[in-house]
Amino acid sequence: MSQTVIIPKGLSQAGKDYLKNHGLATIELADLHEENILAQAPNADGIVLMMDPFSVATAQKMPNLKVIARHGVGYDNVDPDAMEQAGVWVTITPTANASTVAETTLAEILDLSKNLTAISSHMRLGDFGYKGQHMGFDLGGKKLGIMGFGRIGRMLAQKVSGLGMDILIYDPFVKQTDIGTLVDRETLFKKADVITLHMAVTPENTKGIGSREFAAMKSTAVLINLGRGALVNQPDLLTALKNGDIGGAALDVFDEEPLPLSSEFYSLNNVLLTPHIASNTQECMSRMAVDAASEVVSVLSGHAPQWPVNQVD
Repeated sequence: MSQTVIIPKGLSQAGKDYLKNHGLATIELADLHEENILAQAPNADGIVLMMDPFSVATAQKMPNLKVIARHGVGYDNVDPDAMEQAGVWVTITPTANASTVAETTLAEILDLSKNLTAISSHMRLGDFGYKGQHMGFDLGGKKLGIMGFGRIGRMLAQKVSGLGMDILIYDPFVKQTDIGTLVDRETLFKKADVITLHMAVTPENTKGIGSREFAAMKSTAVLINLGRGALVNQPDLLTALKNGDIGGAALDVFDEEPLPLSSEFYSLNNVLLTPHIASNTQECMSRMAVDAASEVVSVLSGHAPQWPVNQVD
């Protein structure tokens, strides 16, 4: 009997073909909620996992499960240490989406600085005067603060380097850089005109950007978050935006996704909202699907994966 892999509906065809070409059968599910997985595919050998939470308790009810391949970089929806104890590899796709996320971050910085989406939306309503009361700001001569200087942060710095911005970098694990200036956390919040978040979620930084940080920022500064919603204290951010404590924000990730239509964020004119689209290009989705599929193939072929975040003996 061939080995089976659970895949999410909508996985790029390139990923499906990769699994099929390596002799694996796929079970495509409309949603990857744990109860649905247990109901429809409890004997699966591997999973290509999107954003749905997946607990070790569920893994322990799947006797054949050997690998959970995250379709992306973050893995806060699965506990790799617990999975290691259960004998299940957890992998990510670290090289597939960095460039795309950096491009999308730059696009949102440009959009927010020129108020493009808001002005365009009002134009469609016949409000041609909106632009006069909602002017943008130049990026040249301003300071860009990058929090987290891994693959995405570095690529963003490279892409921004031609805009004439001063680049400030905060990352406690980075000791030197050939682009931008390393600064401490306090300095970044105090001096940056645009702050963009590219850190992994850890117990130490969960909800770590809140009222204290917003009070330290310039009243004209803007926050860009295409990382994870858990990095920011969302109620504190909402208050800061409503009160004008900061100039604005561009948010692609939230505590609850999709962002409920009842959220107050929708009523604010100083926030750009996007529905988790940082890696939403055809090329990037194809790369992530193939990379995740290749990790499944490696493990189910008896080999160690290339990008594990745990270690199974």
